[in-house]
Amino acid sequence: MFRRREPVPFAFLAEADRFRSNVAPPPRRRASAGQIAGRWLLGLTIVAGLAGSVILGMPALSTPPHTPVQQSQAADGR
Repeated sequence: MFRRREPVPFAFLAEADRFRSNVAPPPRRRASAGQIAGRWLLGLTIVAGLAGSVILGMPALSTPPHTPVQQSQAADGR
């Protein structure tokens, strides 16, 4: 039913997983309006930077349609 644990040098380490505290942690403090605004601004800056990099990078990834296809002279049989 119960498995024996291997011995450890410190007994309190072996029993630490069974310990339950009856003291509740303090409630989390609410973020102020400045902190919330800062988080939104940071998120908006990151999203705008990613969108801008995609928009500015699109011309470099596409080839113009009127560019002639270059062939090597070996393809002509010369």
